Amino acid sequence: MTDAGGSRDEAAESDPPLRRRGVDRHSVAPSGDSAEAPSHRRAAREEFESQVAHARAEFESQVAHARAEFEEVNDRINKRTGRDLLKAIAIGAAIGLVLLASLLFFKQAFILFALAAAVLGIFELSRALTASGRRIDIVPQLVAGVALTLSGYFADVGLHWVVVFVAVALVIVWRLVAQMIAADGRTYGAVLDDVLAGSLLQLYVPFLASLCLVLLRQDHGEWWVLGFIIVAVVSDTGAYASGLAFGRHPMAPRISPNKTWEGFAGAAAAALAAGVLLALFMLGLPWWAGLVFGAAVLLTATAGDLGESMIKRDLGIKDMSSWLPGHGGVLDRLDSILPSTISALALYYLLSPMATI
Repeated sequence: MTDAGGSRDEAAESDPPLRRRGVDRHSVAPSGDSAEAPSHRRAAREEFESQVAHARAEFESQVAHARAEFEEVNDRINKRTGRDLLKAIAIGAAIGLVLLASLLFFKQAFILFALAAAVLGIFELSRALTASGRRIDIVPQLVAGVALTLSGYFADVGLHWVVVFVAVALVIVWRLVAQMIAADGRTYGAVLDDVLAGSLLQLYVPFLASLCLVLLRQDHGEWWVLGFIIVAVVSDTGAYASGLAFGRHPMAPRISPNKTWEGFAGAAAAALAAGVLLALFMLGLPWWAGLVFGAAVLLTATAGDLGESMIKRDLGIKDMSSWLPGHGGVLDRLDSILPSTISALALYYLLSPMATI
């Protein structure tokens, strides 16, 4: 028979295991509460992940919309100008950096730059003329062109003009002898076209490149070379931007339908402003000399641009080549720069005596 003391002993014996485990019977939470805590954390985590996914989807949607709008605007510009604007900017910036480095740090390095441009220009124009039916002899063109270009820096004035005469005579005589050897019945008119085209090539590309090197070898000539190239490029950029935004009235529709008077006005404003700034801060000239410098380069650059457009129209091509993505060919970038060497060299002789540097 069990008494009351025994019951208390049994109860006492049942308590120690819980106490030994450090657990109070009255502190144990109900099983329902412990099950609710993980579910709350899981719900919060799921809600956070949902918000992150929504924000990411919204961001991607905005990026895609902005990209679509940019591509639409870029396509409109490319269709209007016939150029890939982004590639043109990237290629132009790379060429500009190389040119700038060659003139600022070691001006003799610019000789290689000018020689490479002349050689590539000879290749381009020779190929274009050949495709149009003219016969151009590439070997004498390159030999004469390299000699003529380098003579601008390494020969004195008298010898330079002798090299000009010899280069033109070489390509003429070579073509006439080659035609006599061929004896293929080519008409006199066609042979005359061949001779004139070969002579034009020498006078247009290597001769004008040699004038740039004549300017380079003068005292502080590298600054004048850099100056006229900057004015020509700024003029071209101003014409492009203003013509694209406001162009309504064609300037020379039979030669270049895309050129407008509004574009020329933008080119004039940009060239004159650049000329004044360069005169004051780089060439050491008075401000009015900068206006003369900018106006002269503007006119020769515009004439060169229209002149090359006339040549391409006569040859039935849009670009001289596709070597420079977004620009066309080398001559398509030099069309305004090459003729500007004439005005820049003439203005150097006229204005440099009053320079303060």
